[in-house]
Amino acid sequence: MSEQKIVTLDLTDCKYAGEFHERIRVAFDFPEWYGKNWSAFWDLLSNDCDANKVEIIGEHTLPREFDGYIEKMHEILQRNKEHCEEYGWSCDYEIIN
Repeated sequence: MSEQKIVTLDLTDCKYAGEFHERIRVAFDFPEWYGKNWSAFWDLLSNDCDANKVEIIGEHTLPREFDGYIEKMHEILQRNKEHCEEYGWSCDYEIIN
C-alpha cells in the first residue's frame, strides 16, 4: 500500500491576494510560472498534482475580504475531488481550524 501524499496549505494571517496565491504555489510545489489565478490553480491541480489530500489551515485568520477567495478555492477543490472520483482515484480536502 502506498503512502498517502498530503499537501498542507497554511493561510494563517495572509494579508494580500498575491500572497494567497503564492502560498498556494509553494504548498502545492507549483512551478514559478504558476499564473496565480483560479484557472491556473485548476489546471495544475487537476493535471499535475499527485496529492491524495489537501489540508487547509488558518482560513479563520483571514480578513472578510478573502471570503470570495476561500469560496472559490473550496469550489475548485470540490470539483477536483469529484473529477478524481470519476476515475477511481482518491483525492480529498479538509479545512482544519
